[in-house]
Amino acid sequence: MPSRRCSAVERRGVLSARAWQALLARQDSLGLVAGVDEAGRGPLAGPVVAAAVILDELQPIAGIADSKRLGPRTRERLHDEIRAKALACCIAEASVDEVDTLDILQATLLAMQRAVQGLRIAPRRVWVDGNRAPRLPMPVTPVVQGDATLAAVAAASILAKVHRDRLCLALDAAHPQYGFARHKGYPTPDHLAALQRLGPCAAHRRSFAPVRALAVAGPAADESGAMSPARPPAGPRCGLAGPAAGRRFLR
Repeated sequence: MPSRRCSAVERRGVLSARAWQALLARQDSLGLVAGVDEAGRGPLAGPVVAAAVILDELQPIAGIADSKRLGPRTRERLHDEIRAKALACCIAEASVDEVDTLDILQATLLAMQRAVQGLRIAPRRVWVDGNRAPRLPMPVTPVVQGDATLAAVAAASILAKVHRDRLCLALDAAHPQYGFARHKGYPTPDHLAALQRLGPCAAHRRSFAPVRALAVAGPAADESGAMSPARPPAGPRCGLAGPAAGRRFLR
């Protein structure tokens, strides 16, 4: 992939209007290009999510950037604008069961593969954020920090992040004692404390070391000496594990 110098604005992860036009011009010369990114590799719970986006050069989107550099409200606004203006986009998941069976890397690549396959328009090539890429029938290029330098990849990062955050809100509604709305499944001190107190729930990834250790040892006793259940009472799983495997969310 051709190299180029990045402006100070682009190094901060925000694409200027000039950079946007340059990137789309290069994209157009290559034919339809899909950008792909994921969200949710690091958390201890919930599916890993991937998104694929083919942008429309005739409908530029102001303010697009790496999702990690945007606030929640900005991400939500851009999420809706990307879905409205993109030529094609798809959000897909690999379930908790698939994460535990395949490992997180292979589950991530599977979610990426599903996202590209779910596009209503087949791209001629694919750019993927990071240094690993899924197997696809078209040329695929992994791009380290692609979400900060490639418009389509940045757009995919926003879709994936917003979708997974919304899943965590649903998970929090089903299992409020774990605090998923706050930590989004990441191993924060309060999440680890809840795991220690309650044990893992159905949406936790048992192949991840902190969860696996507690699943084997069992939850800690409370102050009365009673043991908390390893799993909360049966209830809705919010589509975050089991039968939700391989779901796609088409535009």
